[in-house]
Amino acid sequence: MHPTYAVVTGASQGLGKAFATALAKQGYALILVSLPGQHLGELSDQLAFDYNVKTHFFETDLSCRENVLELARQVNAQFEVSMLINNAGVGGTVRFDEASAEYVDRIIQLNVMATSLLTHQLLTNMRRQEKAYILNVSSLAAFSPIGYKTVYPASKAFVHSFSRGLYQELKDSNIFVSVVNPGPMKTNPDVTRRIEQQGFFARLTALDPATVATYCLRKLRKRDTVIIVNRGSWLLLKLLPIWIKLPMLTNSIKKELNISHEKSFSDRHYRPARQ
Repeated sequence: MHPTYAVVTGASQGLGKAFATALAKQGYALILVSLPGQHLGELSDQLAFDYNVKTHFFETDLSCRENVLELARQVNAQFEVSMLINNAGVGGTVRFDEASAEYVDRIIQLNVMATSLLTHQLLTNMRRQEKAYILNVSSLAAFSPIGYKTVYPASKAFVHSFSRGLYQELKDSNIFVSVVNPGPMKTNPDVTRRIEQQGFFARLTALDPATVATYCLRKLRKRDTVIIVNRGSWLLLKLLPIWIKLPMLTNSIKKELNISHEKSFSDRHYRPARQ
């Protein structure tokens, strides 16, 4: 009997890597997906060796529609899929009028297009399985717009809404759909730096990716349709009126942006004194 696979996008680092590791520990065969040049092959081999599971990997840029379709074609042709974790995503902090067209387009294509299109293309495969699971990674940012991030919270609001609608559509089928809305996580050095810049509260509430991944998989099997990891922050966002939380969050991000600009200016203009 051929094994069924779990597909994890954005698997080379951060939460995606944590999901891949947690699934390997549980004996899942894995299909890992990330950008080229992120040592995905090494991770795939290491997980196969450490946990004696079958692993395959695809290096591709999911912000390109044709790459998503080609990935789905290859997966459907070679594997049976019983779990899809749409983790790949991108964000950033920038004044909207200073953002490049590529910056805006990449967030929309990766967070919105890739998540919905890959799910769509793998559904027929997942319908063949006895049980199948889809977990989409949204964000606490889905619950409030934020200035200087603008496109990112909107894209994550899409992921949340898309997941809830798809759950309702498929709830009587073999496919269970859930969405997780985690808060800030120290997923890579750049994100860690930005969390540190946001102050004490951001540092206090920052989450560990391995802990989040384990928690999400447990909740997924319990068929929780919406997974909230940091309930305190979530409750605050739900209860605060928009006229309070929008400027509050925006001011916090603006401080981060100003610190980054000041550091960039300092790095460009600093010159060591001659001896």
